[in-house]
Amino acid sequence: MKILVVGSGGREHALVWKILESKRVSKVYCAPGNGGTAEIAQNIPISVGQIDDLARFAHKESVDLTVVGPELPLTQGMVDHFQKHGLGIIGPSAAAARLEGSKIFAKEFMQRHAIPTGPYLQTDSYPEARDAARSGRFGYPLVIKADGLAAGKGVVIARSLQEAEVALEQIMQERTLGEAGKKVILEKFLHGEEVSFLVFSDGTHALPMVPSQDHKTVFDGDLGPNTGGMGAYSTDWILSPGVTQQVMETIVTPTLRGMAAEGNPYRGILYFGLMLNGNDVKVLEFNARFGDPETQPVLYRLQSDIMEVFEGMLEQRLDRVKLQWRQGCSLCVVMASGGYPGDFEKGQEITGIPEAEALTGVKVFHAGTEFKNGHLLSSGGRVLGVTSRAETLSSAIRLAYQAAERIRFRNMHYRRDIGKKGLKKEKIMAK
Repeated sequence: MKILVVGSGGREHALVWKILESKRVSKVYCAPGNGGTAEIAQNIPISVGQIDDLARFAHKESVDLTVVGPELPLTQGMVDHFQKHGLGIIGPSAAAARLEGSKIFAKEFMQRHAIPTGPYLQTDSYPEARDAARSGRFGYPLVIKADGLAAGKGVVIARSLQEAEVALEQIMQERTLGEAGKKVILEKFLHGEEVSFLVFSDGTHALPMVPSQDHKTVFDGDLGPNTGGMGAYSTDWILSPGVTQQVMETIVTPTLRGMAAEGNPYRGILYFGLMLNGNDVKVLEFNARFGDPETQPVLYRLQSDIMEVFEGMLEQRLDRVKLQWRQGCSLCVVMASGGYPGDFEKGQEITGIPEAEALTGVKVFHAGTEFKNGHLLSSGGRVLGVTSRAETLSSAIRLAYQAAERIRFRNMHYRRDIGKKGLKKEKIMAK
């Protein structure tokens, strides 16, 4: 089989790597790809937004299946376009992808189908949003979300009224996030532990992946502005079997049934951002695709042939597909460019990756990299995802940071506390 992976980040490198493990696959293309995908697949210089060009390429090269990584082409109707032209593709329709494309649509959908989430206010009026923030209706911290897509940077957790007013002015008046900030949601801050819960869906059936936990802010201790994600870890005990069943029964199944009932069956990867507080579980957000960087540690634990899963999704028989996962823990540390998540540097030479991967249990997934004149250079904000796998979380943490210390590029930075919160739970589980 010939496979096309669309995207250029660490998620896409992990997908290409995992797909190539399948004996069914003879060729993998990646559009546009990065330095890591260039080493194991064939990069194609077509951007993710060039849907017509991607479809023409898939037809010309007789691509059997296209796997879409990022959210933008999904919300723009890439799956609809490919299906119209008889091309196999993994991902939701544009209508189904509204679960991620519009925070307001997602909130209203959850209300219609009694899916647990936090109280909120939606508005396209700056004065109304400002007055709601001033009223203290939802208390502080206050969560402010841009309605549309904002590359993982559309959520602000305002600790005070002053921070809320600044954020609202930037989003709604100055339009720092463009049209994504035309409407906003003000939401009560939910306390607890965040969990990323992903499923494969064929529109009716869902296969859950192992749970993971993302680290969104740029600095240690969950401080600083939100990013696309500075690291993640995965281990089974993030969720107990009982809570996993609860999530499937009260959140996942109602979501799939609701989408089908509204005429937009969800076929693809569906990501649930959850907040756990004891046995209380609420949905923070949906993503219409694999998370990044959660994909890296999650796929690093997947033993099954991912192509069997994708075929089960296409043929709507996921209920007959069994997943096998490696026991233990995996962890991804994102190494970022100087200045990220603001204006960041590019073109810095990267060294030390072979030395890092010489450590047993380490895989370095490329995100913002490219080869120029035989040199590997940084080309994005998030540059590398140093990913480890070990029997325990503490061992995975030590291994990932040992590997990260072998890698060098100018002004690189990364969080030093990825997985730290999980160590407390690991100690409890060990007793």
